Amino acid sequence: MQTILTDFYTLQSYEKAENGNFIANIRLNKDHDIFKGHFPGNPVTPGVCMMQIVKELTEEFTGSQLFLKSASNVKFMAIINPVETPELKLQLDIHESEGEVKVKNTTSFGETIALKMSVNYNK
Repeated sequence: MQTILTDFYTLQSYEKAENGNFIANIRLNKDHDIFKGHFPGNPVTPGVCMMQIVKELTEEFTGSQLFLKSASNVKFMAIINPVETPELKLQLDIHESEGEVKVKNTTSFGETIALKMSVNYNK
């Protein structure tokens, strides 16, 4: 799979649960150029980058190239500062059907939920 977020994050580890869900642990690169402009002196992980990470991880876990069809219930609940909280845990509940992949995601750091969303992709 092709990543557009080159060197933005590293997949540290992941595990697949019996129900087909995935837990992925990533580490953000606090020195990435994106953070120099978003925002200087107070880096914040852009929401669109978090959505792209979910897509890239889902592609990795399903072995399919995916295209965003729709996103709903997208809730950014906490600021993700890559200096203070570079380690993120993403729970991906992935359900594949013919030509479509549905994902429910919860992204957190420590006990704080930072993002919740439901996404539909076409294969």
